[in-house]
Amino acid sequence: MKAVVSVIGKDKPGIIAKISACLYEFNANIEDINQTIMQDNFTMIMLIDLSKAKGGLDILAESLSKIGHSIGLAVRVQSIEIFQAMHKI
Repeated sequence: MKAVVSVIGKDKPGIIAKISACLYEFNANIEDINQTIMQDNFTMIMLIDLSKAKGGLDILAESLSKIGHSIGLAVRVQSIEIFQAMHKI
């Protein structure tokens, strides 16, 4: 199963480290990543593979959301199917 992780908020040191450390703990693999900073606003989107992950998508989403909340970021996780359906033209 693949999922999309999006992270948005005020830029600060350690964002990528904290998010990727959580993904590592769940044994999720980052397949693609794009991040940018726009006038002090950090945005990142990641495509992750959960085929060997420990726990389910909901547990991972909750963990990432808690990390985001603790550092003032919005972190969302969606299955790739839902993400693609939401962004179809």
